[in-house]
Amino acid sequence: MGKRKKQAKVLRIFRKVHRTTGALLFIFFFIISISGLLLGWKKNSNGYILPETQEGTSTNLKEWLSMDSLHTIACNTLHSKVSKDLDLALDRIDLRQEKGSVKFVFIDSFYEIQLDGANGNVLSIGQRRSDFLEAVHDGSLLDDYLSTDGYIKLGYTTVMGTSLLVFTITGFWLWYGPKRMRKEKKS
Repeated sequence: MGKRKKQAKVLRIFRKVHRTTGALLFIFFFIISISGLLLGWKKNSNGYILPETQEGTSTNLKEWLSMDSLHTIACNTLHSKVSKDLDLALDRIDLRQEKGSVKFVFIDSFYEIQLDGANGNVLSIGQRRSDFLEAVHDGSLLDDYLSTDGYIKLGYTTVMGTSLLVFTITGFWLWYGPKRMRKEKKS
């Protein structure tokens, strides 16, 4: 088999791999691209995707209430202002000393309560849609729902990362291969 025929055969194989992978994973690539696009815009969404960080009255931690007191205020606020049915389990506490505020981020329904660190006043109650989008983007939403201890996320990110690598390699070769073949034909 001649060199040109071998190159053409490789191109056909790459085209088939590229097309098959794209067809099989289309919906996943669609979900990843939309969620990734929205995550890129989260801080420029006027607080819709990610609530904006509010400013408290003091950046001096010595003037702040205890974390226990702030936590109690945040939990009471979640139940009184949002819903008594929400679980009070925390995902994290995001302390913003430079802003004088602290965010209590709850696992249930991705809510956050922002408080003034010094006086405990509620600065903001918001839903962190960005946290939901991140869970969709990396597959951890299914992991949490099915309680699979990270295995779905691991499998999902492995398949999608490998597929993106395959797409990059085959896509490059589908672009470069014909150029190379034409160049060799002229010589």
